[in-house]
Amino acid sequence: MDVRITPSPLCGTLPAIPSKSDAHRILILAALADRPTEVILPALSKDIEATLSCLSAMGAGIERLPGRISVSPIPACGRPAAVRLDCGESGSTLRFLLPLAGALFDRAEFTGGGRLPERPLSPLREEMIRNGCVFSQPGSWPLSVQGRLTSGDFSLDGNISSQFFTGLLIALPLLAGDSRIQIASPLESSSYVDMTLTALSRFGVRITRTERAFEIPGGQRYRSPGQIAAEGDWSNAAFWLTAGALTGAPDGVTVTGLDPDSLQGDREIAALLRRAGAAVSFGGGSVTVQPGASLRPMRIDAAPIPDLVPILSVLASVSGGLTCIYNAGRLRIKESDRLSAVRELIVPLGGQVQEQRDSLLIIGKPALSGGEADSWNDHRIAMSAAIAALVSEGPVLLHGAEAVEKSYPAFWDDYRRLGGKIDVL
Repeated sequence: MDVRITPSPLCGTLPAIPSKSDAHRILILAALADRPTEVILPALSKDIEATLSCLSAMGAGIERLPGRISVSPIPACGRPAAVRLDCGESGSTLRFLLPLAGALFDRAEFTGGGRLPERPLSPLREEMIRNGCVFSQPGSWPLSVQGRLTSGDFSLDGNISSQFFTGLLIALPLLAGDSRIQIASPLESSSYVDMTLTALSRFGVRITRTERAFEIPGGQRYRSPGQIAAEGDWSNAAFWLTAGALTGAPDGVTVTGLDPDSLQGDREIAALLRRAGAAVSFGGGSVTVQPGASLRPMRIDAAPIPDLVPILSVLASVSGGLTCIYNAGRLRIKESDRLSAVRELIVPLGGQVQEQRDSLLIIGKPALSGGEADSWNDHRIAMSAAIAALVSEGPVLLHGAEAVEKSYPAFWDDYRRLGGKIDVL
């Protein structure tokens, strides 16, 4: 879908959509619990639909109700020997469910589209092989895993994907014996692992974290809390909050339903916008961002907040001076090569971006010029393009605007609700 976005200030109030990261975890744990769980989830996305589809294929009961999902657990007895799981384009779904499938089924086949077959599975793959599983040949797709995952010692580097840790942390408590996951190098995006540990504790699972390892007792049972809600999503709220800093509307933009003490690493957007010179205020579960006198450049460590890099790059493109976003190499293995995609977004719109191996150097200008942009089939690039249009002198023609459906299907409706001007071509 192609859209023309005409520059127009955004202002007003929106509720935060549910956190995709939190929802993945809660839904999977609900499918492993001892009784049904009602998950409060007022909005879905393609990635969450992929997880629901896979859980259903694994034997969980999924009932869609207004504003919530009722999840009945995967049966302990009578499960099929083999399952086929379509992960869509969701890396979280694949990486969270791969160890679980190894723990529960004799054979599992994983399919998916987009860049999913290209996204790395090492060293998770090798550690599962070392502990009882047999994989199809590297690079082959669909991906198949056979055998049963066994408890024991695992070792993962911390600089590739925190999702590998989450997948094992979900699966290993179900095994008969105790397990240990060694953290072989500093754990980046550790806030996402903290989210996993919190979700596990809400379902009664005990895991001990030391400085360099996770100690996981085996033979545990997941216990349903009965009803549980996914918290508001800071990652997608970041686009609206940044719009409040950029568009000059004095009332700014307010997003409700955000926990300022959330374990989501992307809550850092509030502090970063304040550092950049915007006015940021909290109150009653809401965050409001208003423009400041001027926007300042920053040095930004992307390691703990990789998903914020596209929208922070848009902010930097109109902040006076040089912004350096570093420790960003992992963004090359997201839904797109996000370092390249950010450059290809901002430069054609009149910005100045230098792409390096694991960093971006961005020289801010008073405004962008407008022009054509491509989403690269990446939801965060598409949403960043929409915010870039707000600080452009002319319209932005965006190709592949439907990419937002991966995490935020109502994005364009909410954009209009805040005053944005979009024409579908």
